[in-house]
Amino acid sequence: MNTVGTIDRPLTHDPKKQAPMKPSASEPAGSAIPDFTTTGANDSRQNRTREMQLIPEALARAHMHERLQEAERERLAVRLASARRMQRRAERASMRARRALAMAVMH
Repeated sequence: MNTVGTIDRPLTHDPKKQAPMKPSASEPAGSAIPDFTTTGANDSRQNRTREMQLIPEALARAHMHERLQEAERERLAVRLASARRMQRRAERASMRARRALAMAVMH
């Protein structure tokens, strides 16, 4: 599927790799204000853009890390509750066995 990117969904977010804008037929030539940015400003703008693009990814990574820790704590709590329940069951079985042994010794 070789679809050309749109304004909302470009093929790449890197401005250097995007196709240059073609002049519009409705605008007279030379009507636009010429760009007069320096290379240093362009580089810093490019870095800032890259950092801005990585912010949602970092947020998503932090959110997933937090969710994984929360799930791990939940699993640990479930295991702890299960272990306590099994311990109480074992203690009741032990008491029943002692009681049965005492009844057997008494008769």
